[in-house]
Parts: sequence; C-alpha cells; structure tokens
Amino acid sequence: MSFGYLAALLVSATGVLVVDRKFRLFCWAAPARAAAVLAIGTAFFLAWDLAGIGLGIFFRGAGPYMTGLLLAPELPVEELVFLMFLCELTMVVVLGAQRLMDRAEPSRRPSPRDDEAR
Repeated sequence: MSFGYLAALLVSATGVLVVDRKFRLFCWAAPARAAAVLAIGTAFFLAWDLAGIGLGIFFRGAGPYMTGLLLAPELPVEELVFLMFLCELTMVVVLGAQRLMDRAEPSRRPSPRDDEAR
C-alpha cells in the first residue's frame, strides 16, 4: 500500500486552496455556495464514473502509488479526492480568469476623453 498518488493530490489541492484563499476566488468568497458547487460537481462526476464502471468502460488501474483502498468495485478512494480537486481547480481557474478579464476590460474601453477628441 502506497499513499504517493493520494499525497500528490492532497498537496496539489492544498496549493489550489492557498491561491483560492489569497485571492478569495471561490471557497473564501462564498463558502456555502462553494460547498454546494463542489458537492454537486463531485456527485456528477462520481455518477459518471459509476456509470462507466457499470458499463465496463472504466477499470481501476493498479499502480505502485495507489493505496488499494476502494469505495466500490473498480472505484479507488483516490478517484473521489481527484474529482473534488478537479472541481475546485476548475472553479479557481474560471473565476481567476474572469477576474483578470474584468480588470483588463477598463483598459479596452474608450475613455470619455477619446469621444471628446473626435
């Protein structure tokens, strides 16, 4: 039993949460809403995985860095952690990009002085 992959996921998630906290993008901007979005997103992807497992499309890959702990047949505990990490990362990236675009937007708009000069 190895915790390498799980540890890598948790370290990566911690890094995303640090960025999230610093810029108050998702979890620290609206904790209740963020918890709901994370729960819904994770549940959606978990259902997707379970459907794929049930149809024989997805299989648990055996690797030297996996814990071997299963939540269900063919569903390692690392998958749940990965899905939560994926949802958090996606929201931080989207909201961070939106914030950057919002900040850049005023520089793209013509100023009132430009209209007077015409």
